[in-house]
Amino acid sequence: MKLLVTGACGFIGSQYVRTVRELRPDDQIVVLDKLTYAGRRENLEGVDCELIVGSIDDPQIVREAMEGCDAVVNFAAESHVDRSIKAQYDFCRTHVLGTAVLLDAVRELGVERYLQVSTDEVYGSILDGSFTEQSPLDPSSPYSATKAAGDLLVSAHVTTYKIDAVICRGSNNYGPRQHPEKLIPLTILNALHGDPIPVYGDGRQVRNWLFVEDFCRAIDLALREGRPGEAYNVGGPDECENLEVVRRVLELTGRDESLIEHVRDRPGHDRRYSLSSQKIREELGWEPQVRFDEGIARTVAWYRDNRWWWEPIRRGEYREYYERHYGRPLKSATSA
Repeated sequence: MKLLVTGACGFIGSQYVRTVRELRPDDQIVVLDKLTYAGRRENLEGVDCELIVGSIDDPQIVREAMEGCDAVVNFAAESHVDRSIKAQYDFCRTHVLGTAVLLDAVRELGVERYLQVSTDEVYGSILDGSFTEQSPLDPSSPYSATKAAGDLLVSAHVTTYKIDAVICRGSNNYGPRQHPEKLIPLTILNALHGDPIPVYGDGRQVRNWLFVEDFCRAIDLALREGRPGEAYNVGGPDECENLEVVRRVLELTGRDESLIEHVRDRPGHDRRYSLSSQKIREELGWEPQVRFDEGIARTVAWYRDNRWWWEPIRRGEYREYYERHYGRPLKSATSA
């Protein structure tokens, strides 16, 4: 196949390209990425693919990138909930307008299959049980609301234009190359530097943790074997409170819990996410291979061993963002 993978210089998208390269070395891969603060060329270092720099809301660039492709996998996203609360426009532009531009091109060029990468957050919070693909969408933040809008556009194009499209919704991903604004890499890097670790509210928000390699295998299965027009939920094998995640990282980095600093909770913070993966397990045979204890140890080790990757981030825009958001500066990036 010849694939167009959008947003593949980001965290999950770059791992997906690596997964495809490992599983299907004969596939051709074209990457379209805007290279925002979270999209980095370094994430695809050493990977055989063609990189086109551009935005998915640009019809001309999208059409040029998609020409001759058999399938499209859309990872392009503004992914940080905190940033969506303070400035939602980029989220609307990428998740809604960008998805519409991609779908127009898919239809006009006759692309065989389109896969929309989505999130458990489109369902909102659930205190007991797990969301299924039949659960109503009830997003709580501008991030999840715009992701839900993109999903609904995909479903509408399946019904109205009869395109062959699949939606894949993952639970909280973690692993190497995740931007430090997210909970796990933030906690790892702050712990390595001896910085206080901000924890929203009481820290007892529950998340369903999914190692990024497992999600990427699920996406590839859904792309190639999923039923047209269907959505597939992909949940991790373990759920854990955020505070327990922080404690586990502190243990792995040799730091004590005195670094934990409870801060004011995020507005509209969902209390618990949980996805049922029964459908993708039964229909496509997917199973997660990495439990949380193994995955978090591998993740901590990767950040410890790859200073070259995160030091430029910690010295750059992220440093200013962190101080604005949490009201305190980071320690020197060279003090870890």
